[in-house]
Amino acid sequence: MRGKGKSTIVWLLMGMLVLGLGGFGVTNFSGGTADIGSVGEVEVSSQDYARALRNEMQDFAARTGKQPTAAEAKAMGLDQMALSRLMVSAALEDQANRLGISVGDHAVAEQITNAAAFKGIDGKFDRARYADTLQREGIREADFEHDLRMDAARVILQQATLAGIKASQPVTDRSLGWLLETRDIHWQELTAADLAAPIATPDDATLEAWHKANADRFTHPEIRKITYVWLTPEMIEKTVEVDDQALRDLYEQRKDEYQQPERRMVERLVFPTVAAAEEAKARLDKHEISFEQLAAERGLTLADLDLGEVSQADLGPAGAPVFALDQPGIAGPVSSDLGPALYSMNAILEPVDVTFEQAKGDLRLEAAIDRARRQIDEQSASITDLMAGGATLEDLVKETHMQLGQIDWTASTGDDPGSIAAYPEFRQHAAEVTQSDFPELYTFEDGGIFALRLDKIEPPALIPFAEVKDRVAADWLQNETMRQLMALAEERKLANAAAIEPANPAPAAATAPVAQAVGAAPAPTPVIPQQAPEKGHAETGLTRGGFINGVPQEVVSKAFEITEPGEAEIVDADNRVFLVTLDQVHAAATDAPEAGQMRDSIANRLGDSMRQDVFDYFTRAVQAQSGVTVNQTAIDAVNTQMQ
Repeated sequence: MRGKGKSTIVWLLMGMLVLGLGGFGVTNFSGGTADIGSVGEVEVSSQDYARALRNEMQDFAARTGKQPTAAEAKAMGLDQMALSRLMVSAALEDQANRLGISVGDHAVAEQITNAAAFKGIDGKFDRARYADTLQREGIREADFEHDLRMDAARVILQQATLAGIKASQPVTDRSLGWLLETRDIHWQELTAADLAAPIATPDDATLEAWHKANADRFTHPEIRKITYVWLTPEMIEKTVEVDDQALRDLYEQRKDEYQQPERRMVERLVFPTVAAAEEAKARLDKHEISFEQLAAERGLTLADLDLGEVSQADLGPAGAPVFALDQPGIAGPVSSDLGPALYSMNAILEPVDVTFEQAKGDLRLEAAIDRARRQIDEQSASITDLMAGGATLEDLVKETHMQLGQIDWTASTGDDPGSIAAYPEFRQHAAEVTQSDFPELYTFEDGGIFALRLDKIEPPALIPFAEVKDRVAADWLQNETMRQLMALAEERKLANAAAIEPANPAPAAATAPVAQAVGAAPAPTPVIPQQAPEKGHAETGLTRGGFINGVPQEVVSKAFEITEPGEAEIVDADNRVFLVTLDQVHAAATDAPEAGQMRDSIANRLGDSMRQDVFDYFTRAVQAQSGVTVNQTAIDAVNTQMQ
């Protein structure tokens, strides 16, 4: 029950079917003599596992920009992810076989005849090319077609398993209400000016104690004292000669950049008939609808309609009416190669007319840098030979154009422009070099070269108090200010709570007045209302995830955590202290037009999550029913080969 595919070409063909599984990661099988496991009657070969692991590593590299080693891939669990995907795929195939799920020859033939790899120069399916491609890859036609058939069967099985699963309406409505709820709040920032008294200046004994108690804040990191030599194209570009004719040739090659006609930023919306386009234009003219809303009615976004920067000639028949607009607007209906269309012109880009003399300076610099880069590349071999012959970094400066420098490098060394530390290649080697390493020649991405030597390592150490006294004082002052501001915020929070609680009447006197003794009505006890503290700035209609200009986002987040109107909470963010008071909660306007789109989005996300969970439970149940075997020895062998 396994195929024999062995190349990227074939896997790309089958990738069309993998996409049909909605991202659940089903992978085709290929043949081999060693198996790393099986599910039921379906075996998983070592080639399957090796390919799946390579795919995981390539996907990680595409997402992060770093190609992991086999050891790093194992440490990150990529091997387990690859194995899991294979076992899921095998479980689906085994279950499809048990249930007798398959597709007919017509469906398989359609997949094959539509594959670009099997088409001839006329764009049609080429039977000889199909046979030759599979033969070169060592795949039998029957095995390849079986794999296509089983891929389709897995798709059918998955679709049947997940059909009808969707988010419930109450859950969707509750989520929508939570997202669209708005609130009215007051907020105030407490500063040192709000304190009852200025913070007293600490004595040296207090600061020294603070210095010791917070030693990690005043400890310098490991310092690596490095000597280096380097040479970049910019260092020698002024010495490079570039003749005038070469610059003119370069200008002609890139004339399209320097000579451009007037252009427009344009979007095009095509309609099935002229009448439909005219009706849409009339709605636009009456301001009944926007161009973006017109696109949405057709199931499109503005990104789908964007033509980018276009000249009048690029637009064909639409060029004249579009370029007749002297400000952003709508042109059309105009015929296009796709049918009658409306054109939205959004910006006018003036013509570009840069002469050779105007561009000469930039062209000269570019050409000189390019030649300097080639010169450095040509010199690299001789510099490497000098270093192999025992030349020190100081010797290289005497015999080449390289420049000598020294740096006290730490992991936090800034990447100041013009400094060698700005280059990631230097920072990487500066962190890895040891004192026993001999200098080697390395390259920069811009074509430069460098070599370095680690002279000494100074371990982390507490900086003497005398050297950082000002830093210690500033740190203590900041901490003390925050402490007192937090205490003040607590006081105001309590005062706010007291102001919203009903006042309790004063207790009756121990001895009643004489008037009461003779039967007079008792005088009412005066109630002194609590004065509510100042609340600060008002914000109305605040949305979840909204923002307040100049205020940390934590203030908004806290405002939506308060449960009852009138309550206040303290926010400590970015070394600032805020008091947030909730005034009123407004229920979501679920009948608004934009709420419909959000409701659909929520339902789709919840449905996707539920389908993913159901699919996970289903595949686990299938594996438990069919039985899973794993050959760890074979897996280890593949991992070893990929080192």
